[in-house]
Amino acid sequence: MKFSDIEKSALQLNDLYEQLEIKRWGRVWSTGELALGFVGDVGDLAKLIQANAGIRNMDDCKAKLGHELSDCLWSIIVLANKCGIDLEAEFVKNTRELSEHVSSELGT
Repeated sequence: MKFSDIEKSALQLNDLYEQLEIKRWGRVWSTGELALGFVGDVGDLAKLIQANAGIRNMDDCKAKLGHELSDCLWSIIVLANKCGIDLEAEFVKNTRELSEHVSSELGT
């Protein structure tokens, strides 16, 4: 699956969530509210990473870890879109720049 397909799927799900938010609360979540939801997901992710490392007990850790990583990716894609960021282009640029920096530090 290409990143554009993942992004399209994430944004389609966000459209459904926004319809539900309007139905429930008469408005969609702001980017600030989405960011707060993401922070909560990151906290859950940290606990699952601990469980995966064997320092916390959780049933079905691997399945829950995959689910939470996916939730976090969804949040990042939606937040980038709402903030007008081309996430794919930024990722490519950032990883290229970081690779060049690390390579230069290594002397390669």
